[in-house]
Amino acid sequence: MLEALLLFGAGVLAGVLNALAGGGSFIAFPALLAAGIPPVAANATNTFAALPGYVSGAAGFWRHFRPELNRLPGYIAATVIGALLGAELLLHISNDQFNLTLPWLMALAVVLFAFGAQINALVRRVASSHRRAGLAGAVALFVLLVLVNIYGGFFNGGLGIILLAFLALAGLTEIHAMNGLKLLLSAVVAAIATVRFALGGSIAWIAGSYVFAGTLVGGFVAARIAQYIPVRVLRIAIIIYGTGLTLWFFYAAYWA
Repeated sequence: MLEALLLFGAGVLAGVLNALAGGGSFIAFPALLAAGIPPVAANATNTFAALPGYVSGAAGFWRHFRPELNRLPGYIAATVIGALLGAELLLHISNDQFNLTLPWLMALAVVLFAFGAQINALVRRVASSHRRAGLAGAVALFVLLVLVNIYGGFFNGGLGIILLAFLALAGLTEIHAMNGLKLLLSAVVAAIATVRFALGGSIAWIAGSYVFAGTLVGGFVAARIAQYIPVRVLRIAIIIYGTGLTLWFFYAAYWA
């Protein structure tokens, strides 16, 4: 019972963080590990638990990205391919191998979270001065999105920042449309990866359901407390916590 409450609480906190500033995986994933779930299964379960937040977020931004619907067939095709490849890759490595990879993935996620705004500003400048056109540009963007979503299917942390950078490179400039497409593509990644993980028997359904439910509640709570939470302070706290967590994973993987 206590474990269920802790996982639900982690889900609530993750849902609040994702709604206000991002970084919910820094809470949910370690909580699943602490519950005794093996690393690969914990990662797969975290992807499943993140799905409702992506879906509800994308629905909320629907009117903003509706003008970009002509882009969706290619984007979704690339996302499905990438998510399947990433999920397949995760299912074909051992827990020991994943433990060695995890600190580097966490470090990347923290860097992306901390410097996401600067990264996206840089990508926008590059995109505005080097517009890709024609078939070659379209193919290059398709391949790039496949690669982005291989990462997303393998490990969910930091995916949103990478997708925003991709959308800026693809020429989008309206931030609400970009956020909506980011959430929609994240939902597709999570859904496809969840199906593959389920077929591979890698999701801890009971533990994941507690986090899943908590995430739904967290999103609801966030909408009511957003005006009272200084997002900048919250982001700094998440960066400090994420950095400490990453250092711990490095220690556990390479020196413990």
